[in-house]
Amino acid sequence: MPLTMLIWPLPALLTWALAWAVFVGLRAAGLGAVAAFVLALLVSGAPAWTGRTPWRRAFMLGGFPLSLLVTGAAGALPGWVWLVPLALLLALYPLNTWRDAPLFPTPALALKGLALKAPLPAGAHVVDAGCGLGAGLKALHGEYPQARILGLEWSWPLTALCALRCRFAKVRRADIWAADWSGYDLVYLFQRPESMSRAMDKAARELRSGSWLVSLEFEAVGWAHRARLQNVDGKPVWLYQAPFQRR
Repeated sequence: MPLTMLIWPLPALLTWALAWAVFVGLRAAGLGAVAAFVLALLVSGAPAWTGRTPWRRAFMLGGFPLSLLVTGAAGALPGWVWLVPLALLLALYPLNTWRDAPLFPTPALALKGLALKAPLPAGAHVVDAGCGLGAGLKALHGEYPQARILGLEWSWPLTALCALRCRFAKVRRADIWAADWSGYDLVYLFQRPESMSRAMDKAARELRSGSWLVSLEFEAVGWAHRARLQNVDGKPVWLYQAPFQRR
């Protein structure tokens, strides 16, 4: 069962237990304290990043190092090693992405029926702008199995993990706002409400006639949508087709 399906705080407790198990196991195997600490953090970083909110992710990632301090087990660690959790957080969520949406995976059924509302020819180029760990890519691939699926992600650890999870897609590290959208037939994103205006302005400039912009949950206020899906409570899918029309 995915951690996101468990009742809070079970995901945090399991993440901390995993980190401690890795740390204790590596120390028992003779690995140094610093190396064991860093590897335990890296291993626990992936489940920690599935937390539903930024505070939960920080709580899940920070619980292990804080528990080391409380128990006194951190005595063998030099002071600089406490910068590692911060470095890991910045690697997963770089500074220039802080205005974008944090890592919220696309629910499995959220895009069901998208291909009926926004039909595309075989070989169409479909991109998930901000693909995270690939939940949206998998949903898009399920709807458009004959399309060329691409993912853009700025965080290099997430880019690497997503590429491993989604072998059917071409995943690359890129700034979604600097990338050229003109070659895509459909751009999918799961952003913040306040960034939807920026996304629509970019789509209006770059997407050719007939292409689609698809937004999970957040409507582009002031723009006329072509269709709307509602498969998951609280997660509507808004479909806009170029040339876009203001309301």
